[in-house]
Amino acid sequence: MINNCAVLLFCVLAALPAFGAQHVALHPRSGFDSADQEIIRQIVDMERQAKEASLRRDSEFSLRTLADDYVAITPLGTVTTKQETVSARRSGQLRYESMNITDMVVRLYGDTAVVTSRAEVKGHQLGEDFSGPYRYTRVWVRRNGHWQTVSYQATVTQ
Repeated sequence: MINNCAVLLFCVLAALPAFGAQHVALHPRSGFDSADQEIIRQIVDMERQAKEASLRRDSEFSLRTLADDYVAITPLGTVTTKQETVSARRSGQLRYESMNITDMVVRLYGDTAVVTSRAEVKGHQLGEDFSGPYRYTRVWVRRNGHWQTVSYQATVTQ
């Protein structure tokens, strides 16, 4: 089990150069098997794509990957829907200049994956700077063979 964990951890870290991750921990429901490893690779790739889409203000990525019942909670406690997220990306009111993701943890629960990470971001929303350190949780659910985000919450950290 320890050797399998070490190999899996190495494979996931190798897949994360865009994140600059210093640490990734993986917690599937009960041990690592090849199906879990593939799911973890998919989720890590979706996280990489989400980061890139945020930096490019790619609203099409949001349309494809946010569930219709998606809800996000901002660091100020504001609830945001899929429609509002897509609109913010399209209008350019939300702009990320940089994002460094570290300390990623992936937990698997059947067709649900819960990701927690640390993000050092630089950006503006409606002209207001929101740069700084954050922790976030994103919940992915596999529906009809595709991963979608159903929930996201970010918190400012020190």
